[in-house]
Amino acid sequence: MTMRAALAMAAACLGWPGVAAAAPTTVEINPGGPPSVVVERIGATPKVSARIDPTEATFRPDPALAALGKRIFFDTRLSQPQGTSCASCHDPLRAFTSTLNAPSLAGPRTPQGSRPGRFSARTAPSLLYVRYVPRRHFYQDDDAPFASPFGGLFADGRADTLVEQARGPLFDPDEMNNASPQSLLRKLRGTDLAPAMSLAFGPRVLRDPDQAVKGIGQALQAYLQSDEMAPFSSRFDDYLRKRTPLSPQEMRGLALFKNPDKGNCMSCHTLSDTASRPERSLFTDFGYDAIAVPRNLSLPANRDPRRFDNGLCRTAAQLRWPEPNQWCGYFRTPGLRNVAVRQSFMHNGVFTTLRDAVAFYATRSTDPAKWYHGRPTFDDVPAAYRGNINVNSTPMNRRPGTTPALTDEEIDEISAFLGTLTDARYVAAMPKPAMK
Repeated sequence: MTMRAALAMAAACLGWPGVAAAAPTTVEINPGGPPSVVVERIGATPKVSARIDPTEATFRPDPALAALGKRIFFDTRLSQPQGTSCASCHDPLRAFTSTLNAPSLAGPRTPQGSRPGRFSARTAPSLLYVRYVPRRHFYQDDDAPFASPFGGLFADGRADTLVEQARGPLFDPDEMNNASPQSLLRKLRGTDLAPAMSLAFGPRVLRDPDQAVKGIGQALQAYLQSDEMAPFSSRFDDYLRKRTPLSPQEMRGLALFKNPDKGNCMSCHTLSDTASRPERSLFTDFGYDAIAVPRNLSLPANRDPRRFDNGLCRTAAQLRWPEPNQWCGYFRTPGLRNVAVRQSFMHNGVFTTLRDAVAFYATRSTDPAKWYHGRPTFDDVPAAYRGNINVNSTPMNRRPGTTPALTDEEIDEISAFLGTLTDARYVAAMPKPAMK
């Protein structure tokens, strides 16, 4: 966070409008975990007294509801036109992220929706381990000068739960393209899902469009919270549980990943390689950062030079956070499990290889023109918000022309380590190593 943002949040916590102190209450922030103590609210968002611990979560979704959610997830009859399901963008053969079709690969490198030529504005994250993403909240470490936001679904945190998140793709014109809850309900009634929905939620679910959408969300949430969607079967998990050795290159990559003076990746992509519980190594702190990835010139929406995806600040404004524009350019830190099977990287799909994504962090500040299409500064952030961008954290804190924090060999080592996060079922989907 920038100094301006830090001062704004500190002032907010000291009594700016929109911040309400209250008697301690509790709220479920950690899905499947114990309630969290709320010490105050920042706008409509709770600030909690303790950091969320994923190991405290226990997930026991109703098996029948999870089975219904799985049926819905793979059903291609709920889009307009029909033919697109959740699995169309979250491929179970690619760790529930996208397998991009030819037009996507030749174009924006984001998923194509139900209509040819219509592409999502953002990449589709893997849905494995999504059950651990907490609800939106603020938390302030003892040594932190301000509270920071965490959690929420989508890269901009606009959905608070998996139930709410399901609405996004169902009604996005560039994804499943349903015009309204009413039109979705008409499709639902015409499928063999209807009796199962009525059994799960009562007959009203087939009469009330809003209840139908909510029921679809609840069923999908049950499926996404099932153990099937959190396999923890990677080589890194074997290393955690049984100390099964990684290769020397991978071990060097792990050390660089953790080193605050080199990769410094662990400052946001948190892990605990001394704990046998893999839930402690989800490779995200669920927080937000502004790293200014390059503009994806192939995104159709980006043909308009005035159009920018500003991330968290729109959500901040809707939730009445103080000074919401201080969050423009911020996106939620994704988990890195199964990242090596992706076909495009960053929220906008701008990179096509994992190595480029790692190299961007290493050389964004030392060689900006390489990344920003020949320009000396961030090209996908409006000038008014460039002061929000993180220029203080290693390795993004160096001056142009100086030596990067990571060498080419070290970039390769971190990339190799990230390959160890691939669950066993998806190893075959990893790209073959490039010949040198």
